[in-house]
Amino acid sequence: MSDRVIRASEIAEYLFCRRAWWLSHVAGYEAHESEALTAGSAYHRHHGGLVWRARLARWLAYVLVFLAVAVFTYLLVAVWMQ
Repeated sequence: MSDRVIRASEIAEYLFCRRAWWLSHVAGYEAHESEALTAGSAYHRHHGGLVWRARLARWLAYVLVFLAVAVFTYLLVAVWMQ
């Protein structure tokens, strides 16, 4: 059994990016501030924004479909009642 302590920051790093955790803690690579790291961070922020907008668009689509069904049902019942 290993006496290695797993810190909360290491768990957070693993949850954020498993590959980065593996490279750092298993393969022994150290992350250095570089242009590639900065570009990667910018890419992840951009991608996160795209994911957020996609989720918002999906939610809006659900609302619009619900409203369309509600209006269609209302019009169908209004015509049927006449």
